[in-house]
Amino acid sequence: MGNIFSVSLSLDPIITRCSDCATGQASYICNLEDNLHALQAEVAGLKAIRRDLMSRVRVAEDEKQLKRLPQVDLWLSRAETLINDADQLIVQGPQHVENLCMGGCCTTHPRSSIKFGKQIAKKLLEVKDQKENGDFSGVASKPPLPSATERPSEPTVGLESNFNKVWSCLQKEQVGIIGIYGLGGVGKTSLLSQINNKFHDTTHDYHVIWAVASQDRPIERVQDQITERIGLSNEGWKSKSLDEKAEGIFQVLCKKKFALLLDDEVAPTLDDIWGWFDLTRAGVPLPPKENGSKVIFTTRRFDVCCQMQPNMDSNIRVECLPPGEAFKLFEEKVGSETLRMHPDICKLAEAVVEECAGLPLALIAIGRAMASKKTLREWEYATEVLRQSAASVLPGVGKEMYPKLKFSYDCLMSERVKSCFLYCSLYPEDYFIPKDELVDCWIGEGLLDEHTNLSSARNQGHFIIGSLIDACLLEKEGNHHVKMHDVIRDMTLWIAGESEKKFFVKSGIQLREQPKAKKWEEVTRISLMGNQIENLTEILECPNIQTLFLGRNDLKVIMDDFFNFMPMLRVLDLSLNQNLEELPVGIAKLVSLEHLNLSFTKIRKLPVELKALEKLKYLNVEWTHDLEMIPQQLVSSFSKLQVLKMEGCGFGCLLILEEMEHLRYLNVLTLTFRWVSELEKASRFNKFFSCAIEAVKLEDFRDSRSLNIMALAKLQHLCTLCIWSCMDLEEVKIERNIIEGAGCFHSLRSVTVDVCNHLRDVSWVTFAPHLEKLRIYECNGLEEIISEEKLGEIAELKGNLNLFSKLKGLFLDRLPKLKTIYHHALPFAQLKEIRIVKCPMLKKLPLNSNSAKGQRLVIKGEEGWWKDVEWEDESTQIAFLPTFKPWIF
Repeated sequence: MGNIFSVSLSLDPIITRCSDCATGQASYICNLEDNLHALQAEVAGLKAIRRDLMSRVRVAEDEKQLKRLPQVDLWLSRAETLINDADQLIVQGPQHVENLCMGGCCTTHPRSSIKFGKQIAKKLLEVKDQKENGDFSGVASKPPLPSATERPSEPTVGLESNFNKVWSCLQKEQVGIIGIYGLGGVGKTSLLSQINNKFHDTTHDYHVIWAVASQDRPIERVQDQITERIGLSNEGWKSKSLDEKAEGIFQVLCKKKFALLLDDEVAPTLDDIWGWFDLTRAGVPLPPKENGSKVIFTTRRFDVCCQMQPNMDSNIRVECLPPGEAFKLFEEKVGSETLRMHPDICKLAEAVVEECAGLPLALIAIGRAMASKKTLREWEYATEVLRQSAASVLPGVGKEMYPKLKFSYDCLMSERVKSCFLYCSLYPEDYFIPKDELVDCWIGEGLLDEHTNLSSARNQGHFIIGSLIDACLLEKEGNHHVKMHDVIRDMTLWIAGESEKKFFVKSGIQLREQPKAKKWEEVTRISLMGNQIENLTEILECPNIQTLFLGRNDLKVIMDDFFNFMPMLRVLDLSLNQNLEELPVGIAKLVSLEHLNLSFTKIRKLPVELKALEKLKYLNVEWTHDLEMIPQQLVSSFSKLQVLKMEGCGFGCLLILEEMEHLRYLNVLTLTFRWVSELEKASRFNKFFSCAIEAVKLEDFRDSRSLNIMALAKLQHLCTLCIWSCMDLEEVKIERNIIEGAGCFHSLRSVTVDVCNHLRDVSWVTFAPHLEKLRIYECNGLEEIISEEKLGEIAELKGNLNLFSKLKGLFLDRLPKLKTIYHHALPFAQLKEIRIVKCPMLKKLPLNSNSAKGQRLVIKGEEGWWKDVEWEDESTQIAFLPTFKPWIF
């Protein structure tokens, strides 16, 4: 019984399995092994197709810069998934094959075998279908152009304000072209990159194009970059002419809203400095207001901005960094760890940053150079060489920084302009260089063209100064001075040191003794100005020197033989040596000298030996109060003299007026008159008095209580007039024939009235239509500036005087009785500054809400006085309250 039961149990599973095989799912088991082999073959084929397709895709993407088609990308992704799934099933196959029995039509594990068989059959169909869909005639296409392409950029410091200005301009419909200008290395390209990346990161409807305008074929280079960006570039493009390219670009861009970003430089090569760029010639439509297209460009030159578009509000200057941000940038490059290596290093770092004067290029270059310097002595040395304008000795600085800055110099219009620029480095660091003084030195050295008259030469000099300001190589300081950025000055000295024209410049470095040089014979210019040198007791053998600046020292003694070996010297400046009482007789050796400046010295006499200076064209003895002796016939011996400056000179001008009549080339004259009789007598020398005089000082005037301005009113070139310490002077007469005349005081720009206690008003200044500065000090009796009564008489004859229409500065100091400037409000169209100090009775200013409208006016004075000012109305008070700045004595 037991055996029969046992057999019965062992046959049960077989009967069940056979029953399953007889059902419709038997095929999954019966075909399992064949399907498994077929799947392996199909997968191998699919892998081969995938490899071939991937190879075609890589060639298209890497070599042709195309983008794979979405359907190809989808097929490859699907194939990858199928291959991975199929490989996993194939790995499991042998195990399921082993479970088959009865010729492969039954299995010991029916459920799992049927399930596996289904998976194999399904995957086989999917793989076959994927293979059939893998035939692509093309695998990639040109990608759609992005609206903007992100540019690599480092974090910046201090550009936020400029960025906001540019971005704000971009939002204005009426602005189509925006110029970004500034010194080389100040951050213009970084700013433009920020603008580009802002476009990349925000939603907008502009098509943004970045292009670099190079010096070599600028239009063609920009055209190529534009066509690449807008998808025009192809094999036949290079063979097209410039005009054909321009036409193609125009046809595309005129239908787009574009933002063209034109950069003038690419660090570190700086191949790409450029001037005015002709957008139309390149095929760029001038940005129309209709679609809001924009052009933003960078340049080192302000004049390029004006040529590209004259709207001043759309020309944005990138300034150097203020001290705090400059130090932050420097710290980023040098590393805070370095600054903590010694307690004094941080203080020295501040001095280094100060020498960089906020120029990012210098801060970065010197910061990197100092990053490895961990000792106090290294930092002390670096500070010393920077103060001596010798940054090129620091590792990498000379090669990294100066060549980039030098490109602006290389692009100056001529060798003449370059020489004039290099000359500016003779002045000390941070020195405000008077424009007229600079031009006169250029003339003395022969740097300018030969002109028929001095005025024409000066005009050329001022034109060159304007060009250097436009190139951001000089900085404008007011109307009459320029300044050279510290790093630009260092670069200039580096250029001069590398060139054949050797400079020896030790200005403003607190020298106490006469310095030494290895090869004086190679030096062409020497500047020792701004030091503390007392004695010049060693002969300088400088056969090639043409300029020698010794001004602003403490000179007491110049040995007689000091000038013996300077036969080529043309410009000598001894000014502001306030201990210098005597000139050496050896100055007669300077037979080539054309320019001699002795102003603000204590020279007591001019040596007769100066007669040897037959080529002298410029002699300045202004403010030499102690000068008592000028030998007879000395001045007349200077037959080529063009400029004679004697304002503030102690020697009476009447004594040499007759000699001046023999100076046929004299163009510029400044004089001091101490007596009315002197003035009247001098007015008879019409040649000089009407044509040559540029500045007059009226001093003392003890012989009269009134002054007839007839003698001064007709001076054609009178620019400055000073009335000083005329204690008896009560009035300046305005005569009817002057009023009715024409051309009175048309050149007068500056008037100073000082210590004239009996004057009641200065109404006569209404005759100076171009007056820019009016200074009145310590006039105890002055009650009003312009008398309404006198002005009424004048206006009756002259009509509308347009009073003070050009005035820029009004300075009133220690005028205890002053009550009125003028009784009515004035427009003050160009007024920049009013300074009122110790004028307790002046309660009302000639201002209303329209005065100085649109101008950045500053009013300085004592806070107590300001609180008591009476305003015409509330709107005037509101308009001018923010303009006040307390005057600090």
